[in-house]
Amino acid sequence: MISGLNYWIFSVRGRYAVAGAIAGPLVELDVRSLYLKDLTFFGCTYQPRHVFENLVSYIEKGELKPLVAKRYPLESIVEAQQAFLDKGFTGKLVLLPQRDS
Repeated sequence: MISGLNYWIFSVRGRYAVAGAIAGPLVELDVRSLYLKDLTFFGCTYQPRHVFENLVSYIEKGELKPLVAKRYPLESIVEAQQAFLDKGFTGKLVLLPQRDS
């Protein structure tokens, strides 16, 4: 198990990328999670601009769908921040900009 993530969702020779540590720097890792499916585990910090552009194009084409835990109107930013700090969600928290009236 990788930090509570069921590794069976990965394809054989799949890749697991980590791009942050909001839950803290220490995690529980059963190494069988990696070697039984020949997974690659790597960290991501900086990628060239074209990598981000490719990611956005996959999202725009519907080929990749980010997991959104909850959407908050901008005026509920305090509630969204508290949800972020509580860490009781899976996916992304989204702040929606105010619409011009």
